[in-house]
Amino acid sequence: MFYAISWLVIVALLALWSLTAWALHALAVWTVSTAGALSGTASGVGALTLPPWLAPWVPPEIASSMTALLSALGPVVEGLLQVTPALAGGLTVATWVLWGLGSLLLVLLGGGLHLLIALWRRRSDPGQPGSRALAAG
Repeated sequence: MFYAISWLVIVALLALWSLTAWALHALAVWTVSTAGALSGTASGVGALTLPPWLAPWVPPEIASSMTALLSALGPVVEGLLQVTPALAGGLTVATWVLWGLGSLLLVLLGGGLHLLIALWRRRSDPGQPGSRALAAG
């Protein structure tokens, strides 16, 4: 009975793990695939200004240096946004690898539980013939 319960729990965890991996993969591929549509938005970074309520508290040198930094990062972000749709294939491979490793760990956990239940049953029932041989040896 305990064997069945432990393996049912492992199968349920494996199903939950598979569903989670599938959902995160779908979300990541959708995000990466639509990131190319955002190209052109990073060019407006240089026009950002501080809100009027914050401007008196920030020194003008810091505000101008931050604006210069953001405008210099604009082309870098633009290039990354244009390249990201090509990463969708790599995400699929990474998802399969992570799913396989997680599934292997869950099956190993099930085997460990199976072994622990077997050892527990062997110890708790001294009337079994196999347990006398282990005790004598």
